[in-house]
Amino acid sequence: MRSRYTAFTMANGDYLMKSHHSTTRPIKDKKAIEIWAKSVNWIRLEVLETKNGLEIDTKGTVTFNAYYFENGNVEVIHEKSAFVKENDNWMYLGLAK
Repeated sequence: MRSRYTAFTMANGDYLMKSHHSTTRPIKDKKAIEIWAKSVNWIRLEVLETKNGLEIDTKGTVTFNAYYFENGNVEVIHEKSAFVKENDNWMYLGLAK
């Protein structure tokens, strides 16, 4: 989760695509994600809760707030994200249910 947040702060679309699970990867959206990520000023990541996600696990969730400054306002992305292991690497799957 922290590495993906850092990738957003750096508008690193390649890493965001690489760390997104192959079944849900939004390849066509890469450029739009990079443009948006560059257009805001990232403030901080606040991890609120994690479930599973240890080395022995194959899936887990992270609930977080990502704060950024846009158009004169502080905004927040609040999300519960699902992660799964793919080829022994943690991959972002999407919103957790």
